Amino acid sequence: MRIELKKFGEILISRPAGREAFLAMSAYLIKDIAADEIIEIDFSGVKVLTPSWADEVITKVAEKFKNVKLLNTENATVQATLKTLREYSDLKI
Repeated sequence: MRIELKKFGEILISRPAGREAFLAMSAYLIKDIAADEIIEIDFSGVKVLTPSWADEVITKVAEKFKNVKLLNTENATVQATLKTLREYSDLKI
C-alpha cells in the first residue's frame, strides 16, 4: 500500500492537521491492512513538513505497521523532520 502525502496538501505543518490526516487514513486507507503488509509513505509533492504533523502521521503509521518504507525524501524539510523524529520520537525507520 502506498500513501501519497501530497493528497493531504503540499504544506503539512500542524499537529491538529496531522491528527486529522491520520484519522482519515485510519478510516479509509489503512483500515483493513494487515500489520505485516509493506506500507510505502511517498513524500513527493510535499514542500514543507514539520515534526508536529509528521509525529501525528509518520510515527503512528510506523507504530501500527512493521514494514514501512519512506519514498522521495530528498526535500530538506522532510529530511530534517525525519531526523528530528528519529531523535525525539524514537522513530525506527
